[in-house]
Amino acid sequence: MTAFVIEGADVVLEDRIAPVAVRVEDGRITALDGPRDGAQTVDARGLMLAPALVDIHGDAFERQMMPRPGVFFPLDVAALETDRQLAGNGIATAYHALTISWEPGLRSVARGEDLIETIAALEPRLAVENRVQLRWETFCFEAAPLIEKALGAALTPSIAFNDHTTMAMLHPDIRLQDRPFDLVETYPVCDFEGPRFEKAMEGRAKRSGVTPAEFAGLLRDRWAQRGKVRAAIETVAEQGRAAAAPMLSHDDTQTETRDFYRNLGARISEFPMNVPVAEAARTAGDWIVYGAPNAVRGGSHIGSPGAADMVARGLCDILASDYYYPAMLSAVARLLSDRIAPLPALWKLVAQNPAEASGLADRGRIAPGQRADLVLLDWPEGQPPAPVLTLCHGRVAHAARSFGI
Repeated sequence: MTAFVIEGADVVLEDRIAPVAVRVEDGRITALDGPRDGAQTVDARGLMLAPALVDIHGDAFERQMMPRPGVFFPLDVAALETDRQLAGNGIATAYHALTISWEPGLRSVARGEDLIETIAALEPRLAVENRVQLRWETFCFEAAPLIEKALGAALTPSIAFNDHTTMAMLHPDIRLQDRPFDLVETYPVCDFEGPRFEKAMEGRAKRSGVTPAEFAGLLRDRWAQRGKVRAAIETVAEQGRAAAAPMLSHDDTQTETRDFYRNLGARISEFPMNVPVAEAARTAGDWIVYGAPNAVRGGSHIGSPGAADMVARGLCDILASDYYYPAMLSAVARLLSDRIAPLPALWKLVAQNPAEASGLADRGRIAPGQRADLVLLDWPEGQPPAPVLTLCHGRVAHAARSFGI
């Protein structure tokens, strides 16, 4: 690759913002304010340069796969469109939160396997690094071959332990945020017979392409196999440790839950649903993830802790796109506007911290030796930031203007 130097921008470094020139060569940052040595110049005056974003959990790709309930698009079309959206939002590394469930339809094992194969086949054509988060429904025992195969891929996936099965069975008198540890023997279940339960399953049934009665029957059948779940979790965790895959527990509601998964090697608490669990994760040195849409909107839509408040309290290390890719940049902008923290500290939530939590030490910072995953922003004061150039490994992934590289 031809060497080039991005100069004139305000650069977001780890501890400050400074007008340094950033030299890029062979896909890496080779110098800050170093010699030009004939390198091409990229004029970035009036713009801001920052590390490209690392999205540790995003499931907005599902809307490209199924833009309307029951309407599926070809997976290669969906993957290419998702890649364009990522690059256009300054995201150079993305973990697609691919739910692998016993449910038919959108989140089935078969569709998950097809998407993983599609992304791998398209890799030479993709603008940014598309990775997979195996968001494994712990009651989905038939996913074992897929998980084993995926863990052997060139781009190691992450594993998120997800249990929406037990969540669906929770007695309605108990708040979702207060539900007991999923594996406790005396778990308080709802009345899962009759039309009321079927009515509650309508949304999931529509996503799965079956009737509410059929979905309720599938859920009851799966619940009857609950005794197999603990052993399945332990097996998957062992495989994850062997592959050095980052592992997360999803929607923790009890310190017992967090302790259980931490002891299996899952050092990331993804969307803890109450403050005591987040505090326990912080005390233990775990990474804590919240959704960027939560920070943009000013609160959780299901009553969990607000991401902005958790950032302010030191109980959030990472902001993920969750269900909306533009939310990461928008969250940083809102938190900065609300004076929650200085910009270098806020930027770590969407770049350096998710990279480190995922074991990707080669990105997330602007420093010599780091991969040249960079985003150049048009960000007038008081207005939202807009990516005008996204680089992934030094290659142009998105350009809203001509920069001559």
